[in-house]
Amino acid sequence: MNKRKSIVFKYFALCTAVILISFICLGAVLLLVSSRYFIGEKKNLMTKNTEALVSFTKEKLENDPANWKDAVTTRMHEYSISSNADFIMCNKGGFIIYNTAEDSDSSPSVVSSKGLEKFGEKCTYDFGTLGGTFSQDLHLTGMSFAANGPGYYMFAYSSKTEQENYMWTISEIFIISMVGVLAVAMFLVYILTIKFTDPIKEIAEVSKKIGNGDFSVTVPDYDVEEYAQLSSAFNEMAASLKNYDTMRNSFLANVSHELRTPMTSMSGFVDGLLDGTIPKSEERKYLKIISSEVKRLARLVRSMLNLAKIEAGELKPNLTSFSALEPIVDTLVTFEPRIDQKRIEIQGLDVDRVTLYADNDLVHQVMYNLIENAIKFVDEDGYIRFTFTPSGDMTVISIKNSGEGLSEDELPLVFDRFYKTDKSRGLDKTGVGLGLNIVRSIIKLHGGKIMVRSVKGEYTEFIFTLPNKPTDE
Repeated sequence: MNKRKSIVFKYFALCTAVILISFICLGAVLLLVSSRYFIGEKKNLMTKNTEALVSFTKEKLENDPANWKDAVTTRMHEYSISSNADFIMCNKGGFIIYNTAEDSDSSPSVVSSKGLEKFGEKCTYDFGTLGGTFSQDLHLTGMSFAANGPGYYMFAYSSKTEQENYMWTISEIFIISMVGVLAVAMFLVYILTIKFTDPIKEIAEVSKKIGNGDFSVTVPDYDVEEYAQLSSAFNEMAASLKNYDTMRNSFLANVSHELRTPMTSMSGFVDGLLDGTIPKSEERKYLKIISSEVKRLARLVRSMLNLAKIEAGELKPNLTSFSALEPIVDTLVTFEPRIDQKRIEIQGLDVDRVTLYADNDLVHQVMYNLIENAIKFVDEDGYIRFTFTPSGDMTVISIKNSGEGLSEDELPLVFDRFYKTDKSRGLDKTGVGLGLNIVRSIIKLHGGKIMVRSVKGEYTEFIFTLPNKPTDE
């Protein structure tokens, strides 16, 4: 069973979880702040009322000692209603003179002496049972005072029930608001998540089409920077795949052509030899042709294998120090008859030792292919000129031949596989069109570069670089 979840589900769940956690944290902070605010406001109000009652009571005791109690109890009830708290007045011994509470449980007759110890002439706040006077913890403010001789205490007290009701009201409002906001937020997150993942789905659909071989499709540009970068990279990849597909088709077509031509020729000649169409006197001639075509096929297969090894990274160069003149001289000796036949002048070899640090065998192949190409296209009584220029860790080597040269249209194509100029097809019946492509691959394998310059009707020059000493890479 496929247990993988879509990015829509994961992103929606993540956003929902973040919003819920945020609301929970916000609710906790809100309740804490509300509780502190309630207690602070309650403390200030009770303190203010207690001090006001003490001041009023002292005034009545001093100015109207016979009738003070009615006025004071009336004022105590007024403050009790306005502040939602009860008030107690007692003497120094704790005997309660008056209590505004009507509940018998909240109407003790005596205040514990332990409870009186905490309160002095300055109004003080406490949260407790007033020394055991009450059965539950209460918010308390109280102070002592004296008038006409006797001493008294005035207390204001309020139960936790009011605070709890206040907090519950705040919680209800918050929860209702949270549910409403959360519903709207989840809806918006879902819509935005769908919109957010639409480009991914679009790219996935385009990927499927490219996977099925349709390289004409592209991903549109997006407003979001990250998606725009992804779109650009994806379209570049699709273009590269299209180029590779075109190159592959061209490669297969060229290989098929290069293999079919000699094989068709050989098949015809072999059939002619077998059925007697070719006379006995001509058999040797056609056997030589068949041998030449077989060698051509062998060169094609060997070249393709070398290219495949280089591109796959399986061919590791055996780096050694040697003279650059060695592979050049060896190659020139091989082509000596053709050089003499065309009366070619070899220039630039009268130089001091030019050292290379490369794979000797691979450099031999480079020199062989480039010199063979130069001899093939140099004009009679022309020249082939070699130059060597050290440049840091690399040596720049140039092989230049006089002759008809290449057109501007041909220059970018000379290193392509199986590419042959029209003149090359006429001059070279044995080449397979891989020589210069192999040269470029070998030089790149050594970390070098190669380029070609030509002036139509004057010369062609191949310039490339090879390392002349070990590097740190």
